[in-house]
Amino acid sequence: MKAEQVIPVLRIFDYQKTIEFYIDWLGFEIAWEHHFDENTPVYMEVKKDNIVLHLSEHHGDASPGSSVFIWGEGIAEYHKELIDKNYKYNRPGLEKAFYDAISFTVNDPFGNKIIFNEKFDAQKHGALKLHSDE
Repeated sequence: MKAEQVIPVLRIFDYQKTIEFYIDWLGFEIAWEHHFDENTPVYMEVKKDNIVLHLSEHHGDASPGSSVFIWGEGIAEYHKELIDKNYKYNRPGLEKAFYDAISFTVNDPFGNKIIFNEKFDAQKHGALKLHSDE
């Protein structure tokens, strides 16, 4: 088997909080959303560059408290972008993780965690003020 793409499904409970967190703060865009009928839970796809997540209000689709671990590039710059938005519910610290990466974790309003990581490069990241340095 060769996987083409892995898409995590995260449980959500409130559409407006979802938009505030994933779209307004994290900068994802809605690719599509689906309702089986009027006044039914939403199932939606959000994406940012090549990161794709499915978010579901449906009871049986996922458990709150899940984690998504993402490797990427430009993590320090993305972290700064998020901090500069001054989102009152989440101000993650940038840190050097034990697995030789710079990393930060955001917690969505529903108990899910998204952990953004980039391989540590002393030349590129050496001058960063990291949470563990404070």
